[in-house]
Amino acid sequence: MLLLPWVSLSASKDRPNVVLFLVDDMGWMDSTPYGSKYYETPNMEKLSKLSMRFTDAYALPLCSPARASILTGQYSSRHGITSASGHRPAAKPFAPYPAKGKAQQKFIYPNSKNYLEPKLVTLAEVLKGQGYRTGHFGKWHLGLMPEHWPETQGFETTWHCAPDPGPPSYFSPYGVSKEGRPTGQNKVGNITDGPDGEYITDRLTDEAIKFIDAHQDEPFYLNLWQYGVHGPWGHKLEYTRKFIDKKDPRGQQSNAIMASMLKSVDDSLGRVMKKLDDLRLTENTLFIFYSDNGGNTHSNIPDSKQQNLIKPGHPKWAFMQDWKKWAGDQPPTNNHPLREGKGRIYEGGQRVPLMVRWPGKIKPATTTDAIVGPIDLYPTVLDALNIPLPGDHIVDGKSFLPVLRGTGEFKREALFTWFPHLVPAVSVRAGDWKLIQRWEPHASYPETRELYNLKKDIGETTNLAKKNPAKLKEMEGLISKFIKDTGALEPKPNPDYQERTNRPQANRDPVNGLVPKFCEISNKSGFIQVTGENRPTFLGTAQARFSGKIAFKMTARSKSGGEGKLVWKTTDQEDFSNPDQEVTFKIPAGEGWQEIEAALPVKGAVQIIRLYLPAQSEPVDIQSISYSAGQRNKTWDFKGLK
Repeated sequence: MLLLPWVSLSASKDRPNVVLFLVDDMGWMDSTPYGSKYYETPNMEKLSKLSMRFTDAYALPLCSPARASILTGQYSSRHGITSASGHRPAAKPFAPYPAKGKAQQKFIYPNSKNYLEPKLVTLAEVLKGQGYRTGHFGKWHLGLMPEHWPETQGFETTWHCAPDPGPPSYFSPYGVSKEGRPTGQNKVGNITDGPDGEYITDRLTDEAIKFIDAHQDEPFYLNLWQYGVHGPWGHKLEYTRKFIDKKDPRGQQSNAIMASMLKSVDDSLGRVMKKLDDLRLTENTLFIFYSDNGGNTHSNIPDSKQQNLIKPGHPKWAFMQDWKKWAGDQPPTNNHPLREGKGRIYEGGQRVPLMVRWPGKIKPATTTDAIVGPIDLYPTVLDALNIPLPGDHIVDGKSFLPVLRGTGEFKREALFTWFPHLVPAVSVRAGDWKLIQRWEPHASYPETRELYNLKKDIGETTNLAKKNPAKLKEMEGLISKFIKDTGALEPKPNPDYQERTNRPQANRDPVNGLVPKFCEISNKSGFIQVTGENRPTFLGTAQARFSGKIAFKMTARSKSGGEGKLVWKTTDQEDFSNPDQEVTFKIPAGEGWQEIEAALPVKGAVQIIRLYLPAQSEPVDIQSISYSAGQRNKTWDFKGLK
């Protein structure tokens, strides 16, 4: 931890306070100021009328990288936290790359650090060195063990827990006491249980308000980083019931659990704003409302096959029953008109709400389309407080104070997102243009270059890379410079990769084009064997991109048998949430081969098909798989395997 010399400033009443109210997993469309017609967020609405609201603010696709960028002002490619792994033990020493890649992987992708480097100079350390009282309350996710907790990064007062990305429970007892933790996971921060049933969103607010009360006569920096609306999606039933029959006139959002949790977060925001009003601190407080990544569009509820394995007493039983009752089979939220959500580099995964209030300094009820990101909060806050940047710490961000105060434009050549995980990619936003660049095709995203004009196509539906080669080359140049400037760890060629296209036909990978998820595929004599994990198992493909009705055929066998299903999404859909796009089938139990057939009543053009298999308890053997529509077909035939 860096200790900066205390610098005497003017009296505390002239030294603005800073409050950063950070919501977890809150999407761009998850509040009324940003256009939701389903969620109820009156305090966010009130704040928007007192603030400057940003329409083109970005975070990152996952939480930990964004949080680290907020505190350091650095791109994730520089500070090294590129994924959400802050709940895992720190690798000592840190290895930039895995030691070895799998034979089917063309590249070895870099590792993410799972802790914030103590040598980095955080915003809290700078402010603490300037005489500010500093407090962090809520989710941290930037280091599991005490040497990486907020207490070592400039925060004097803290209330947080580890190792979980979300709290084990939203209701007290919170499940973070040392008792009952596995060995090595008993260092869980300093959260204490409250009365049974206490809601953690409310308790976090209580603790933050205590901090404000304690330091009302001193300049303070408050991090209130809510666990909501991250999983495990605990919610107040009295709120949830109010939304169960509510209809969204946009026809996009309808998850009562998410609406309930957002209302609780909104209550928290209202209480903090009221406390500042009551103590007459509002006029002298720079208040920032922000989210760490785009809205979560993937539900954790198990599918029908997995549900059969979850019985009363199973850890997921109560959650599953609760989710089914109040949310059915819906994903947590819907980011429409943005594409996709959390964990993806499209707009739905990283464009987020940002509102900034500072009475007398920022004109209320204004909007800006300035393109800003998490790297910019650090220099903006210090600029607003007239505190210089630390000389021995690289800051990639740029102060947008002139935009807030209406004294100038925010001139930025480009903003970058570095995300070498899940579906590895890097993106650049420059003016109205955005380029997504991948190192290799992905089964769900076969194009390695996707170029969009966001002013005309905010939903990223029309790839202009081939139609606009000049703009593509320009944007690629920006990415190349960014990689060099920040020292980004690019994927490197895998020396053990077995080049499929250059191998003899008989030795080519027979499952090429089938992407296994939560399972392993073994090549046997005359068939493949799919062995699943203890969760829904499927083989996905983007190679049956046909229009209209699709015929499915499979020759398979299973000792235990069970139910499978086919789920698909079309090219105009963001996810697999449409219940009408699901067809089930059964594999009879036994040793003999079974001919399985099903008809997929597709409307439109298929983008991806998922073939779910009952492979959790016993492997499923497959001789062949075929999808066909008219004269077009895609077939995998494994009978020639030896």
